Amino acid sequence: MARAAAHPGPRAPRDGDLRVASPSASAAFDYEPAGELKIGQVGIANLRVRTLDVAQLATEMRERVARAPKLFGRAAVVVDFGGLAGTPDAATARALLDGLREAGVLPVALAWGSSDNEKLAVELGLPLLAKFRAQYESADAAPVGAAEAAIGASKAVAASAAPTKADAPAKSKLAPSGEPGLIQSSPVRSGQQVYAENRDLTVLTTVGAGAEVIADGSVHIYGALRGRALAGAQGNEKARIFCRGFHAELVAIAGHYKVLEDIPKELHGKAVQVWLEQEELKIAALD
Repeated sequence: MARAAAHPGPRAPRDGDLRVASPSASAAFDYEPAGELKIGQVGIANLRVRTLDVAQLATEMRERVARAPKLFGRAAVVVDFGGLAGTPDAATARALLDGLREAGVLPVALAWGSSDNEKLAVELGLPLLAKFRAQYESADAAPVGAAEAAIGASKAVAASAAPTKADAPAKSKLAPSGEPGLIQSSPVRSGQQVYAENRDLTVLTTVGAGAEVIADGSVHIYGALRGRALAGAQGNEKARIFCRGFHAELVAIAGHYKVLEDIPKELHGKAVQVWLEQEELKIAALD
């Protein structure tokens, strides 16, 4: 009767045998992070507080949301107290944040300002976004806490192209003469954002609903505009927007904006140009 072959037991590793690895070592080699953090370009609305009237500010925001719910409903908003003579106390600031939430938007940060503003942000549990003030403060008028902002800018996530009205400077440094602007040859789809820093942006096709195109210079769209277009993002009031088929959710130049509900229906679907004239946004058909 034949005996069953004995199952060989584990072989003891010989000196120099590198094929044997412990499970923990294998897991270490296969480790992948659960999340990947990236810092990118984002478009966030900026609320420049000119008069600290909590009830009035909440009412105005509620009206904006009611007029364009798809655009402003649950929109992220940065609150900027830089237009006030002093920083509000924490209780007043909390009341404003609560009022804005009740109006239908989501305050997510304070704009960078003075050291008192930084302390207020800590009390409120909100971050500071450093780039907003640069978009509408004139270059020759140093904002409060300018030195601190210069240091803090390297620590904060930079956000740009705030689609609300702001006191924008007349000029922005654009790309040197002769340097081409950014050309986007493929469609800009919902959820995508294209930003042309210090230059013009030309989109050869369409900008879909929910998409966003931003330029520090002008924006040219050779197709339908169904999303958002923001020109003069850093304050250039001479920037313009051109498109062949106007169905925009929002257009803005140097922070001055209009939503589709504010635009005459006879311009819907037309080829138009958008420009700023005496701080008023103008839209006209291209003949």
